[in-house]
Formats: sequence, structure tokens, C-alpha cells
Amino acid sequence: MSRFAESAFYHLLTIVRDSVPTLVIMLPLMSSIPHYLIVGLGNITHPGTRHSVGHLIIDTLAARFGVRMELDRRIFCWEGTKELDIYGGSEGKSLPRSLANRAKFTFIKPKPLMNISGLAVALSLKKHIRPPSSSHLIVIHDSLSHRPLSASPKAGGSAEGHNGVRSIIQALGGNANFRRIRVGIGKGSGDVAAYVLGRLSAEERGFWAVEGLDLVWRQIEAMAANSPG
Repeated sequence: MSRFAESAFYHLLTIVRDSVPTLVIMLPLMSSIPHYLIVGLGNITHPGTRHSVGHLIIDTLAARFGVRMELDRRIFCWEGTKELDIYGGSEGKSLPRSLANRAKFTFIKPKPLMNISGLAVALSLKKHIRPPSSSHLIVIHDSLSHRPLSASPKAGGSAEGHNGVRSIIQALGGNANFRRIRVGIGKGSGDVAAYVLGRLSAEERGFWAVEGLDLVWRQIEAMAANSPG
């Protein structure tokens, strides 16, 4: 392109920009990819326990995808972001690689204790998802109601007695329209508090590092692929 033609091209571009500003503003939005917040609940003070299995899964996902987790003190969370191809179809079935979609994922580990982690999650949502939308929030947490070595997806609804999920719902102004992945830890016997703060078994740690992690990621892919917006 000659210098004259290049000058004319940029002059025309300036005219279009100034006369149709909304078009120029909208172009980046049209090319953007969906962004999802993946939050793992746990207690920093009790790593490796049943109650902190959400933290463990976030750490393992970050390691698998080469995501560097850093503490953002403004939102009280460790976080890391990466764009990834997703192959999840309906009902968690994998799609051919040629049909993969691209999405951005921000992995989050709240620093506050589980029962008061809601504010940190709400601040993370406000920071990363524009405009903030609970439909782009996926929370991974332990569940006494599900057997060990299992993961069960859930769309919205009550906290089912989980204080971490309850804290998030309260921080979102009563909005429970976010997806969850309930990681089974079983009920055990004896005192519930002592049980949930007990260490994960070697079998459980190994499972959530490989097969269980595959299971959780397939569920995340399916949720992202079937997101309402």
C-alpha cells in the first residue's frame, strides 16, 4: 500500500469512527469470548481436609492448565486466568476437537474462612465478569449428601445446608442462580464438624488429582457450553 493510499485509509477510518461511534465500541464486544468464574470453597487454615476439597480441586486444575495463582488482596482471593478450548456438549458429553469452543476461565480460591467467603466471591464476580452475572459463576464445594469419589452438578436452588454456599447467596443479594459442583465426601460417623475437618484419604487425594479432576472438568465444560448467556 502506497503512503497516499495508507493515509487515505486511516482518514476514512477516522471518519467512520467519529460518525458511527457505537459501531467502533461494539466491535470488541462482538469478538469477545465467554468468561467464567470457577470458585473452589475451602478453609485456608485446614488444607487437605474434606471441607477444603474445593481448594484442592482449584489448585489441581490450575496446575493441569499451567495457571499461575496470585493473591489479589482487594478481593481477598487467590486467582488465575486462562483461555481454554472446551469440548463439553449437552449432558457432559465430549465434542469432537473440530467443534471446540474457546472460553476464558478465572480460577478462584477465597481467602476468608468458608462460612464468610461470600463477599470475596461477589467481589471477584464484579471484577472479572462484565456485567456481573451469576450465570457465569460455578462453585465447587464439598457435600455430605454425596458419596465419596463422586461429583454432582446443580443449577441454582437452595444452599442445602452448606454455609459457604449460603454466604455466597447472601453476598449476591439473595441470588442463587449460579451453578455448583457438589463434591462428595460422605457423612461418616460421629461429630460432623470433626469429620469434615478430617484429612482426605490417600485414595481421595489420588482420585481428585486424576479421574476426579477429569470428571469435574467435564462438568465445567458442559456448564460453559450450555450457559444461558
